[in-house]
Amino acid sequence: MSNGYSADKRFLYLLSCFRARVKMYIQVEPVLDYLTFLPRDVKEQIVRTADTSGNMKAAELLLSTLEQAQGWAPGWTREFVDALRRAGSPLAARYVNPDLTDLPSPSCETAEDECLQLLSLLQPTLVDRLLVRDVLDKCTEVDLLTTEDRNRISAAENNGNESGVRELLKRIVQKENWFSTFLHILHQTGNSALVQELTGVDHSKSNAEIENSPHEDGPDVNEALLSATDQPNLEKEDWGMENNLSASSFADSSVVSESDTSLAEGSVSCLDESLGHNSNMGSDSGTMGNDSDEENVAKRASPEPELKLRSYQMEVAQPAVEGKNIIICLPTGSGKTRVAVYIAKDHLDKKKQASEPGKVIVLVNKVMLVEQLFHEEFKPFLKKWYRVTGLSGDTQLKISFPEVVRSYDVIISTAQILENSLLNSESGEDADVQLSDFSLIIIDECHHTNKEAVYNNIMRRYLKQKLKNKTLQKENKPVIPLPQILGLTASPGVGGATKQAKAEEHILKICANLDASTIKTVKDYYYQLKDQIKEPCKKLVIADDTREDPFKDKLLEIMSSIQTYCQVSSMSDFGTQNYEQWTIQMEKKAAREGNRKVRVCAEHLRKYNEALQINDTIRMIDAYNHLETFYHDENAKKFAVLEDDSDENGSDDECDGDRDKDNIKRPVEQDKTDRFLMTLFFGNQKMLKKLADNPEHENEKLTKLRNTILEQYTRTEKPTRGIIFTKTRQSAYALSQWITENEKFAEVGVKAHHLIGAGHSSEFKPMTQNEQKEVISKFRTGKINLLIATTVAEEGLDIKECNIIIRYSLVTNEIAMVQARGRARAEESTYVLVAHSGSGVVERETVNDFREKMMYKAIHHVQNMNPEEYAQKILVLQMQSIMEKKMKIKRNIVKHFKKNPSSITFLCKNCHILACSGEDIHVIERMHHVNMTKEFKQLYIVRENKALQSKFADYQTNGEIICKCGQAWGTMMVHKGLDFPCLKIKNFVVVFKDNSPKKQYKKWVELPITFPDLDYSEYCNFSDED
Repeated sequence: MSNGYSADKRFLYLLSCFRARVKMYIQVEPVLDYLTFLPRDVKEQIVRTADTSGNMKAAELLLSTLEQAQGWAPGWTREFVDALRRAGSPLAARYVNPDLTDLPSPSCETAEDECLQLLSLLQPTLVDRLLVRDVLDKCTEVDLLTTEDRNRISAAENNGNESGVRELLKRIVQKENWFSTFLHILHQTGNSALVQELTGVDHSKSNAEIENSPHEDGPDVNEALLSATDQPNLEKEDWGMENNLSASSFADSSVVSESDTSLAEGSVSCLDESLGHNSNMGSDSGTMGNDSDEENVAKRASPEPELKLRSYQMEVAQPAVEGKNIIICLPTGSGKTRVAVYIAKDHLDKKKQASEPGKVIVLVNKVMLVEQLFHEEFKPFLKKWYRVTGLSGDTQLKISFPEVVRSYDVIISTAQILENSLLNSESGEDADVQLSDFSLIIIDECHHTNKEAVYNNIMRRYLKQKLKNKTLQKENKPVIPLPQILGLTASPGVGGATKQAKAEEHILKICANLDASTIKTVKDYYYQLKDQIKEPCKKLVIADDTREDPFKDKLLEIMSSIQTYCQVSSMSDFGTQNYEQWTIQMEKKAAREGNRKVRVCAEHLRKYNEALQINDTIRMIDAYNHLETFYHDENAKKFAVLEDDSDENGSDDECDGDRDKDNIKRPVEQDKTDRFLMTLFFGNQKMLKKLADNPEHENEKLTKLRNTILEQYTRTEKPTRGIIFTKTRQSAYALSQWITENEKFAEVGVKAHHLIGAGHSSEFKPMTQNEQKEVISKFRTGKINLLIATTVAEEGLDIKECNIIIRYSLVTNEIAMVQARGRARAEESTYVLVAHSGSGVVERETVNDFREKMMYKAIHHVQNMNPEEYAQKILVLQMQSIMEKKMKIKRNIVKHFKKNPSSITFLCKNCHILACSGEDIHVIERMHHVNMTKEFKQLYIVRENKALQSKFADYQTNGEIICKCGQAWGTMMVHKGLDFPCLKIKNFVVVFKDNSPKKQYKKWVELPITFPDLDYSEYCNFSDED
């Protein structure tokens, strides 16, 4: 009882000493939520005061009420201090904590007052030049603002940016380390000019130096910035993070009076005698109040964020912290990566303490994830203690991968880089990189560890070595150390299972492939996780496809005419996926048989079928443009061939009039099939265009989508963010264009942009990595508030909380459904599926719901298996995986018995002209197949194609190679200053001299031939340019 009384006394005395400061650092309303000892009527009175007279008056009323101490239950002072911390007022809590363990020192108070004075002087500049949206998310991310702070600032912003900035400044000054943290955020968000205003120092040069090496960091980097930003270390341990930009450096440039820096009636140093304590409370060294510059060590260029886990995160991390191989299954948005960072740091810390080598590699399956995990997660939390770097195919490496492995403690890398290095190591082509070089491997999106995926290829090596180690142990021989494995996933899926037993087998396979001792989900702190993850409201929007569609009818009529002309027909309906597969098979079969008529007709039917699918998904005009582009391109190829022939004939001085006449007649003498198909399209072109431009027959699904977007963006005054997921790059681009061109969307504040993949597997032009980063950056800051994305945004990418997720006629599997739904993280968010009735989309979504339930049931079953039974099943599955791989390698050796390149020839798939022999083909860097013979050069022409002109690390594409018949063969590439015709095997028919059936291949790797590497020196003299 006496202890409680003593605590109350100390609290009241601290309050009397630091009343002015406590008032300044409290946000009253959030604190009241946590005070159970205050009567309701008292709380209401304080809230009314806040509404009518402002926060400071309300804080004064609250403190006066507390000073009266009206017989509340023991412990009320501690409840108040705890309420301050929980409500986002930790600095106020430090001043009134009766334990006296965390009181700020006088030097801190002085520095804080100087910062406040400076902010007061420069507030007009900040209000005028700062965009609150630029910094709001970052401030929330680093806990400079609470969620309630953010919402209040957003509400103030509705009255204009200036109001939002004022509210922002009013709230951040109540937080610990606010000045250095805020300066760092200004740096990150491109507001360096404002930093210069606040510090009087130009940081642009040092920033540029840092940006030049964005993937490398460690304990000794960023020193360029330090000389401009040195400051006394403001109680490094006490403040919870290192301050980077000097608070005290402004003393020379700002005048602060004595009254300004003594806001309380008493100061910290005055408490020594009264309370029987010195002012160095809370300092391990006992020198907390010492202003000596000698105490300042290792200043940093950014505030060090605190690495803490929530209870549910710690629950799933615990086995990994104990050193076990596990899979962590947490929903999207629950902080899986933060858990991985914590485990990585804990792992390296323990290795360091034990004087053992420790090295972590984080494997991802997308290039963009390297930068995201590096900059947003691993670098901020680990750079103080460990060297961290990020690597992807886009990284311009100055050193080899083995050297990177030796030089860094934590490496974030695409899995393919590690796989390539392991392959090189096995073949003796590279310095040794082994799995044993790492002590921890973290695999992001680990549900991809199956079949022949790169993750699984890496893990099979691990499993083989693990089995070898068992043999070595039995023989009492030293074993090869293996790394700990940590897998991360939001949804392991069920692998297409339709029965519960198969779903359980799928989960066990994933566990076996990752050698996981268990798959961890949240159990003990499930309700805390539920509070963290907002479950969106799910809606189905069904479009009744009863509209008249004369545009579609015209396309069907044209397709029927083509089928009649070439005398083929399909059992599948026009506009379906099955029909598309039929056209592909027909085209391949006709190419092998040399039946040009059927092959060309099948190719054109496929384009019309694609137009039908586009018409079903987006606008009629998009379907029309798809066809128009194809036919204009076909015309351009023919024109390029004719022009090339004309140039050759024109250069002959002896050419006569008859030859000129032949040239004029050439277009008329084109192949009958070409002429029929061209005439059919261009004869119907005007009608198709007219029908496509008629809005009366527009896609009903688009109408439903428009209504859904408008409803979501007008139902609340709060800022709205959304993502529309669609199937193809083309539909993503077209929907973005449609929204941008529609004024109604602009009126309700919709700012849309497409986000598509960076790969080159699609005919549609990809986005570059920089373009993707720019779009996502603008989405984070609110400059874009609606993304139209392909599946690139479903998995892994850190895209901010969304109010609305729309899957537009897109349903894949249960994994994608969980990933997409997980993007709807904001309060009162909505997940909408828009589809045609009878399309099967709704039914597939229902199946995915069922599979998701099946998945969690399967996980629960696996978690509760008898340990011996689990271990036995895992071992069997691992042995099975290794044996399957061995058998596959043997089959491939037999299948790919490497024939001599001279045993094959290549025919143009269109005109069947002999293009070249296999012995004419050479390979550049194991992937680019080129033919540099003079005979081959006479067979093709080069057509400029701006869409193909793009630069890569070691080569650049520069135009399209076309056969004299108009068939594309490949592209021209520039490599080390020379032009090389690079061939695409899909454009040829391969003939085997042993009378095997003719074949068509999609990729060179499928062809059982090994071609020699290009000898660059041999072709230097072959170049036309001397």
